[in-house]
Amino acid sequence: MLKIYNTLSRNKEAFTPRIEGKVGMYVCGMTVYDYCHIGHARVMVVFDTVARYFRYLGYDLTYVRNITDIDDKIIKRANENGEDFSALTERFIDAMHEDERALAVLPPDIEPRATQSMDDILAMIQQLIDNGLAYVGGNDDVFYSVNKFAKYGQLSGKNLDELQAGERVEVDNAKRNPLDFVLWKMAKAGEPAWESPWGQGRPGWHIECSAMSTCCLGTHFDIHGGGMDLQFPHHENEIAQSEGATGDKFVNLWMHNGFVRVNEEKMSKSLGNFFTVREVLKQYRPEIIRFFILSSHYRSPLNYSDEQLDEAQTALTRLYTALRGIEISTEQADKKLIAEFENAMNDDFNTAVALSVLFEIARELNKTDAGERQQTLAYTLKFLSLHLGILQDDPDTFLKGGNDADGLTEEDVNTLIQQRIDAKKEKNWALADQIRDQLKDQGIVLEDAPGGITTWRRAS
Repeated sequence: MLKIYNTLSRNKEAFTPRIEGKVGMYVCGMTVYDYCHIGHARVMVVFDTVARYFRYLGYDLTYVRNITDIDDKIIKRANENGEDFSALTERFIDAMHEDERALAVLPPDIEPRATQSMDDILAMIQQLIDNGLAYVGGNDDVFYSVNKFAKYGQLSGKNLDELQAGERVEVDNAKRNPLDFVLWKMAKAGEPAWESPWGQGRPGWHIECSAMSTCCLGTHFDIHGGGMDLQFPHHENEIAQSEGATGDKFVNLWMHNGFVRVNEEKMSKSLGNFFTVREVLKQYRPEIIRFFILSSHYRSPLNYSDEQLDEAQTALTRLYTALRGIEISTEQADKKLIAEFENAMNDDFNTAVALSVLFEIARELNKTDAGERQQTLAYTLKFLSLHLGILQDDPDTFLKGGNDADGLTEEDVNTLIQQRIDAKKEKNWALADQIRDQLKDQGIVLEDAPGGITTWRRAS
């Protein structure tokens, strides 16, 4: 039975879909004003893996991940660049999709954009006003009145009275309460704007997700996910807006992935330890990054460092090495190993333990001669890895891939290996050792097998 940690209840709960056999899942996506960073990569990979596993279990999943394509940061960056905001967002949406494909992240079923959801956003704001939960402020912005929503703070565990007592902001005469948040912002000169009953303006960030999620999945759905940093105030505000507008329970189960840390410090632009996916891909292949993300439980902090990525590369190399040279001709999987994998994933998507099952298979595979058992193990390893989005490359291609070591091409390597074979035939052991050492110095590892066969791979 699948159990998932619910941030709302602070417990692991047995997953029961609202509608038998179906799952609706919404994940907060990117605000597209810059390239995706490693924190974004974690969200993409984590919930892609969750989606893959729901489908593995046979659920009819509708996976929605939005795009925030209008907000203050987007407008600021577009103004700095001297370009239209839509040109900026289109460029970074394309870049985001490129990063996704590199990381083997499958596209969501629905990818709504805020700018294409204005009718739904306006309708929800009007409903909140009609329900007495929102008001037009002194500056003509529309605000949500948090003290009108009795359950405010249920997700984050924050107490409204304590929040108000601890609020250190200048008095804002536009609001009735310092904690009230904006639903609709009146347009400033030169800003993108849409018509509304309250004048030209644009939506606040929180209302965008409430409108997009309920439009795509209905007023009550199964799972809402995102990074831990969104728990408060973003997701707290989503609950207040959505339930305040519809009267229905918004979401049954809330999932939040942990922070990414860099050398044990929280990733932050101010600390100068901020890495885009593209920067990291210049140094490491995308499958290594995906494996690295999966090697920790999604709720745990993830420490990004070159050492951690080097370890991920070594580990992935071990798995591919176990499959090298095996032509899989069966679709027969080992039921015991399948059960071990499922037990790990059923325990709140514990990919770290699921990966340990793959290494268990690889260890046995390395000790197994050609035959039915080897075929079963190899198929099981490939089959289970598929549902984690890894190990689908040709083993030889992966092991010989990556950047050419010191400019050494595959043809160069094969030529040197042949020279070494010839030297050994002539019993010129010194030359054979010299060639091996030369290749090793250039990042090439030779592996001699019985029968005089030599294979090679690039060093981890």
